[in-house]
Amino acid sequence: MTDAYKFVLPLLILSILLAWMRVPYAALLFFVLAGFVCFFFRNPNRDIPEGTNLIVSPADGKVVKISQMGDGEQTISIFLNIFNVHVNRSPISGELEQLEYKRGQFKLAFDEEASRVNEQNILTITGQGIRIVVRQIAGLIARRVVCWKKPGYSLKRGELIGLIRFGSRVDVVLPGQVRILVKVGDPVRGGSSILGEYP
Repeated sequence: MTDAYKFVLPLLILSILLAWMRVPYAALLFFVLAGFVCFFFRNPNRDIPEGTNLIVSPADGKVVKISQMGDGEQTISIFLNIFNVHVNRSPISGELEQLEYKRGQFKLAFDEEASRVNEQNILTITGQGIRIVVRQIAGLIARRVVCWKKPGYSLKRGELIGLIRFGSRVDVVLPGQVRILVKVGDPVRGGSSILGEYP
């Protein structure tokens, strides 16, 4: 993953230079940091559930909030700590209809206000008779939201769409007819955990 190389290579080079300069403890520190970055950017294989009316989680993490909105929509908020897998996946098969980048603050991703004021990518995905909005939200440590797809791209359920660096939050906005199958406190895995189903 090219995003990982940008961080890992400088750390490894520093580690090698410090070892050559006979500064072993500093060299070890940068080597350990390089290992953590590799761990952070991991992308494990996932079994994607079959079925035309299922919505899978776009991210690993824990469900921290499920809210009903005034217009009949409902939102599932997923918090990712620094130890979670941070690549994001499409919750349904369909077309990336719209991608909007919104500048903002870097409040703690666990804070409810983060969904409204933090830096984020807003992805609108339409397909199989449903429209879903996915918000990649940066947190206090995560200062970069990345989407690898462009509007008009045809997505498959569980396909990689981007990542958020170093701790973050993902909100999924669903139509009112979706039957939510998770509850607050549930751990979820991107691409494989089913968030809900719809008629």
